[in-house]
Amino acid sequence: MNRYRTLNRNPNPRRNRAIIVLILLLAPLVTYYYFYKCSLILTETLARKSFILTIKITMKNMNPEGKEWLISDEEKTISLFMNNTWQTVYILNTSHPIDEIYMDDDGNPIASLSLPNRILYGENITYKVTYRIILKPHSLPAISEKQSGKLSDIDKELKEKYCKAEGPWQVDKEELRNLAFEIAGNETNILLLLEKFIRWIRDKIRYYHPEIPRYPNETVEYMSGDCDDQANLLITFCRIVGIPAYLQLGCIYIPQRDLERSYWKGHLVLRLTRIGWHGWAVVYVPPWGWLPVDLTCSGQENPLSAIREAAIITHLTIQYENLTKTDYIASSRKYREFLLSNNFRIYEHDVMTKEKHKEPEKRGPAPPIFVPAYSPSIIKMRMLIKWCTIS
Repeated sequence: MNRYRTLNRNPNPRRNRAIIVLILLLAPLVTYYYFYKCSLILTETLARKSFILTIKITMKNMNPEGKEWLISDEEKTISLFMNNTWQTVYILNTSHPIDEIYMDDDGNPIASLSLPNRILYGENITYKVTYRIILKPHSLPAISEKQSGKLSDIDKELKEKYCKAEGPWQVDKEELRNLAFEIAGNETNILLLLEKFIRWIRDKIRYYHPEIPRYPNETVEYMSGDCDDQANLLITFCRIVGIPAYLQLGCIYIPQRDLERSYWKGHLVLRLTRIGWHGWAVVYVPPWGWLPVDLTCSGQENPLSAIREAAIITHLTIQYENLTKTDYIASSRKYREFLLSNNFRIYEHDVMTKEKHKEPEKRGPAPPIFVPAYSPSIIKMRMLIKWCTIS
């Protein structure tokens, strides 16, 4: 048996394979209405559900000159998802042994696989991970503008940690600062500020899925972007005025879905079966704490629907990772260039299946890995690829 070690590591830039794929997984939401009608809404989430998720990844060295592909530590890394009060995630099986378990820079639990080949010469390597996910009912507190806290109610330490100009959030860019303060005006009520930002983004930013994620200034320049692009613009606005915020990512069970898309001139191919990946903002609003703000999977009439109807609340959505500091946009662009310039290719197939039986009783030894639960008040996650793939 492998002995697992837990430690902290600083992922290097080529952690992007996971990041990039997840980012492209946030594919176009052009058929939002179809998704909203066909996916399962809150009434079905009132009972506990369990799912099997299998992620299969093949790396192909197609370089005609026989250039070697040195598999990096980041390319061998898998996520362990998150455990909290509404979800429990196990790893049921991996095609290759796990070497070690550690936390990434954003506080997400991840693991490294022991692959047989560290160097690919004109060949392929495939690995597969299977998870069991148990999803439990959860809901939001009743929120209202009258009860919302003000900017002065936010703890100084939270502001210092979650209002920085880091990762993809361009808090120091003058044009974004001017825009955020222009939208905010003299408002200090946090929910009212959120409503202003949500209205502006919904009125001005058209839904569009670019091949690579956009920085907030690019989303404003092109007046378009997908779920994480819009979420990152909102997070930047919030951080500028002093509201803690970060990006959260997850997957949604979509039973009617089976699609395959090619990106980066065919160097990255993603197939999604009964699953879609999604990204949304998480914003700190006293007295309630951290709340999801979902700009693309909620009703458009009332700005507070972005909170009350967030996919993580109203759909069968599994929390995957938090991005609190990593610049996954820069990583994804570098990785795209890495694949194209070397003629390396990646094929990923994600399959989610809803288990028909109830949560099984535990028998015998526990599954290979169970990540200890995290406090729901300390939401930490990440991911490095584009996820608006719920269309």
